[in-house]
Amino acid sequence: MTLRAGGGSAPPYKAFNIADHVGDAPEAVAANRERLARCLPSQPLWLKQVHGITAIPAGTHAGSDAPEADAIWTRDHDRVCAVMTADCLPILICNRAGTQVAAIHAGWRGLAAGVIEEALLSFQGHSDHLLAWLGPCIGPTAFEVGAEVYRAFLEDSPLAGSAFRPGITGHWLADLQHLAGIRLMRHGVDDIYVDSSCTYSDHNRFYSFRRDGSTGRMATLIWIAGTTGDA
Repeated sequence: MTLRAGGGSAPPYKAFNIADHVGDAPEAVAANRERLARCLPSQPLWLKQVHGITAIPAGTHAGSDAPEADAIWTRDHDRVCAVMTADCLPILICNRAGTQVAAIHAGWRGLAAGVIEEALLSFQGHSDHLLAWLGPCIGPTAFEVGAEVYRAFLEDSPLAGSAFRPGITGHWLADLQHLAGIRLMRHGVDDIYVDSSCTYSDHNRFYSFRRDGSTGRMATLIWIAGTTGDA
């Protein structure tokens, strides 16, 4: 996962903004993406994220327009899957065999609608053979939501109630990582690793849309490393 330091974007996008849809200077975004690409085996396929549930295979969409999706997966070596976030939850998944990886952009709408479940459908084999990483997102002391969000998750599972604490009247504090964990475990994925850093609270390292409004995006990336040398 990239952080906000080290790039060439001017405030309020300072400094390593990866997103080209937030109002940052196009030349700054291009330079930041090029700098990132030098650390990768291939150029990522950037998505047009819409808080939906579509999961697509990487490398199947030609052209300059970003495909509309919120999850991306691959079984090819050195093909980079990427999602962008600035408070939403980035999720990385791989199978133990190392033959498939996926990246997921999960805000509350995508989580409630089933973006995790849609991405899991792309994996061949049993879900208990998968590993998941939940990256930095807005934390449970900062993510205040309305009653409609609380109801959306409770209607899906009563277990979701453990991911909410009462906030101000009519509002709740929600734990995105806990909500994601509940859904992953329900589908057999219980080998879960968590970075509990809060994007809202850590201004130096992370962009946060809830905190700043006009801001950049971090990238979270995963790929299957190619083999080197003789087989």
